[in-house]
Amino acid sequence: MIDVSTFVGPYPFRFVPHPEPATLARVLEREGIDEAWVGHLPSAFYRDPTPGNRELFALLAPYKSRLRPVPTIRPDWPRWREELSAAVENGAPAIRAYPPQWGYGPHDASMRELAIAAGELGLSLVLTVRFEDLRQRHALDVAGDLTAAAIRALARAGEAVRLVVTAAGREMIEEVHWGLTPAEQERVHWDISWIWGPPEDQLAKLFRTIGSRRFVFGSQWPLRLVQNPRANLDLLPDDLREMPLGELTTVLRHA
Repeated sequence: MIDVSTFVGPYPFRFVPHPEPATLARVLEREGIDEAWVGHLPSAFYRDPTPGNRELFALLAPYKSRLRPVPTIRPDWPRWREELSAAVENGAPAIRAYPPQWGYGPHDASMRELAIAAGELGLSLVLTVRFEDLRQRHALDVAGDLTAAAIRALARAGEAVRLVVTAAGREMIEEVHWGLTPAEQERVHWDISWIWGPPEDQLAKLFRTIGSRRFVFGSQWPLRLVQNPRANLDLLPDDLREMPLGELTTVLRHA
């Protein structure tokens, strides 16, 4: 089991307890999760995320066997291709980008270029729909949610593109999935961190209609609890409980 959506580092809009890699490693061990893809939470709000990537690599160095870095790369920033190379050199399985926080429109050309370049190196592009529910957000947190149009545009950018979309709800997933061709649908995986289990049973409905292999495990720790997606899997109806999640080796060509 791999958790594709975790973070280390402070959150600028509220206090988050224990956002350090040592705590994350203990949480993974307690929950029986083998590995986590780890982003640097404050880098989503940096104008230049490069220093945050350096900090991320240093923080995770003692935990290489369990915590894999997912650096943030901004494609309108100088030398971003060098950052892609650094991601590969540091063993990253993926990179992160934050179009809403950076003011990108849904059809931004630099994001398409980044998605293609990452895919050609065997890196997935991790996108975050939201960090918090709209009702929780601080007045200074003015970035909106990632849009369905932006996700569809990236899925259509090229055959090499591999997307992992985190923190999406059922409506967003259905809007994107059914607006893509079958080949484009295969380029997108969704984490289950924001999908409801009982009593709405949204995860079960998505497994029945879209298929379980389009989904991967993700928690969005430390903003959300790792136990939430684990519980939703355990509470699936009996006929769905053994359905496999997506294989990350099919997302990562170099894995």
